[in-house]
Amino acid sequence: MNVENKILELRKSLHRHNHLYYMLDNPEISDFQFDQMLKELEELEKAHPEFQDSNSPTQRVGSSLNNDFISIQHNYPMYSLENSYSKEELLKWKERIVKILKTENISFSCELKLDGVSISLSYQNGNLVRGLTRGDGQKGDDVTKNIRTINTIPLKTLKKIDYDFDIRGEVVIEKTDFEHLNKLRLKNGEEPYMNPRNTASGSIKLVSSKEVRKRPLKCYFFQIISEDSPFKSQSESLNIAKELGFNISKTNKFCKNLDEVFEYIDFWDTNRNDLNFEIDGIVIKVNNLKMQNELGFTSKFPRWAIAFKFQTEQVRTKLIDITYQVGRTGAITPVANLKPVLLNGTIVKRASLHNEEQIEKLDLYYDDKVFVEKGGEIIPKIVSVDKKSRDISQKKVKFIQECPYCNSNLKKNNDEAQHYCINSSNCHPQIVGKFKHFISRKAMNIDGFGSETIERLLDKNIIKNFDDIYNIELSQLVDLDRMAQKSAENLINAINDSKKQPFSKVLYSLGIRYVGETVSKKLTSHFKSIDELIYASYDEILSVDEIGEKIAMSLKEYFGISSNIRLIERLKNHKLNFYKNENDKSGTSLKNMSFVVTGTFENISRDKLKEIIINNGGKVTSAISLKSQIIAGISPGPSKMAKAYKLGLKPLNVEEFISIYKIEI
Repeated sequence: MNVENKILELRKSLHRHNHLYYMLDNPEISDFQFDQMLKELEELEKAHPEFQDSNSPTQRVGSSLNNDFISIQHNYPMYSLENSYSKEELLKWKERIVKILKTENISFSCELKLDGVSISLSYQNGNLVRGLTRGDGQKGDDVTKNIRTINTIPLKTLKKIDYDFDIRGEVVIEKTDFEHLNKLRLKNGEEPYMNPRNTASGSIKLVSSKEVRKRPLKCYFFQIISEDSPFKSQSESLNIAKELGFNISKTNKFCKNLDEVFEYIDFWDTNRNDLNFEIDGIVIKVNNLKMQNELGFTSKFPRWAIAFKFQTEQVRTKLIDITYQVGRTGAITPVANLKPVLLNGTIVKRASLHNEEQIEKLDLYYDDKVFVEKGGEIIPKIVSVDKKSRDISQKKVKFIQECPYCNSNLKKNNDEAQHYCINSSNCHPQIVGKFKHFISRKAMNIDGFGSETIERLLDKNIIKNFDDIYNIELSQLVDLDRMAQKSAENLINAINDSKKQPFSKVLYSLGIRYVGETVSKKLTSHFKSIDELIYASYDEILSVDEIGEKIAMSLKEYFGISSNIRLIERLKNHKLNFYKNENDKSGTSLKNMSFVVTGTFENISRDKLKEIIINNGGKVTSAISLKSQIIAGISPGPSKMAKAYKLGLKPLNVEEFISIYKIEI
């Protein structure tokens, strides 16, 4: 057997044994034998890099290099689900779909609604090519490197198929794995994690995929989407997914009618605590895919699916005190301090009260007995007060009028619910918050610059403004408590690397009110430099796509303060990018155009090609229609090409795409 065939045979065997071990719980070989095969494959791949494959079993180990989570358009939008809380609401939902379908003969597929992190994976020619988080439903963060480390996610399908597809799943940490993880953390003197859902969510976005590999993440899949799939129902699609090697929950059930759906709901409402993972309800889908297509979508939800939410658990506890947090924008958030109480598996000590209006609505008194639940099953909130238990000695909660940190008078605009401390230059929490925002991943991305380091640098007066970060010397960092030489050197390197951040991220890092990540990209696409933006009129800013009055007013106010202009000038002197880079190929030349990219390409990766299309205003989908333009590389998807020719579409190669649309790469 030649080297290439040996590598392919080892990969195939390891994929199979991985599936037997992690999904069927039926291993055929020992861990030692598996490790020996994996070691042999690693050595062969190292000696023969020409046979490299990103979906090789050796790639599950992850990388210690930092991930850069790029936001990418979903092939198919990830819609939210309409929620229902009673059987009466489910009956009304059925009435609506019967009216559209004009038939009572509707069957359903029922699934447990796992409380984890939703992801969407794309497979081409049976190979995993990309994994995205849900994001805003239209775009998600590319977490492919991290996804590859999860053993219950196939890197290749077990069977060869002739269609490409996306598959949706929920990444979770099972209860027993979570308990084991926390035992290890306590043993190592580390703080235990609070709950499985938050831990799974944080794990999937860790910057090092090698660290993700250490977390006991599992993925359960619940939906395949494909234009060319052979299945006709949700139940059939899940059976096919299982045959392809995907982890499908055994709790899914086909229901002939709504009565059987109600039986399924009643069973799991009673028995959900016996499951090894957290759920917060049931998902009911019209089983027939043709009916699903006929029902379609509203602007927010699929009409053919609905979530039944179980009654949220509430607990009664005592309100001890209220403290007030100050955010980086000066926003004041009241927080209820509670007598610790167990709620949904975690100890709850605090609950957000949002603003003065919420306190007034609840009519809170100190020492009140309050009822607490978790909003969205995650965030604790006070939902009501046991007023019958109140006595005359209790005092009514009055919202503060001065900042709890700097004693400045608070300000509240008539059109906003929030109070603000406007002493932004001398209020410590605001200063710390602004620095934390400036160095964050989506802004200047200065890795290793944590909250404690910021606090210590502020205490020693080493930093007062953002530009001071770029004057920090190695000796100053080494002198800080708990800062080793190597960590200090890494931080200096990260500070220097941050100067490469593009204009949009630099603008976002300034922390201008209402100017978030998306708004920054809109503004920096329109204005070529910070000076153009500074001197732009209110009306000119308002003319930018999706920029409203609040944003325009906030920008004019920010640039109207001389100290902010001086700060920008000092940051310019440190060579930060306050202009649209000539190498930034963003534009609108492909606006309102839809592209399908299939196959592999010699001089550019498929993901890079898709990114270029999106940066030039185009949309990338996997579904071919009469309006699609196909860009085909080597070994394009056969079903896609067949459909393209059937519709009379002529695929382009990369060179033709570049030439026709005048795209620069």
